[in-house]
Amino acid sequence: QVQLVESGGGLVQPGGSLRLNCTSSRRIFGPFAMGWYRQGPGKERELVATKSGTGNGAINYGDSVRGRFTISGDVSKNVVYLEMNNLKPEDTAVYYCRLDQSPTYGYWGRGTQVTVSS
Repeated sequence: QVQLVESGGGLVQPGGSLRLNCTSSRRIFGPFAMGWYRQGPGKERELVATKSGTGNGAINYGDSVRGRFTISGDVSKNVVYLEMNNLKPEDTAVYYCRLDQSPTYGYWGRGTQVTVSS
């Protein structure tokens, strides 16, 4: 059984920064991609950022976070980070780590809460 473990969430004031971390309990070799998704109160889960495990490691960001958030890490080692800067109240959500073993199969972490409030 693969478990993705997230850490680094918490309470931060608007304009502040946080870094989220995600690792896998059991290494998946050659994963297709890893990334972060989030689900805010009363909202559907949405893409935050993904990093490909193939080719040149292409990165994709959701429109609402592009320019403020940065995904990094070594997908081949099943480790990703999310650096979040200039946080806004609308960034408040549970953030989930995702590992895609293939384009059609993957794993979710349990999530870590990020709250942006003064």
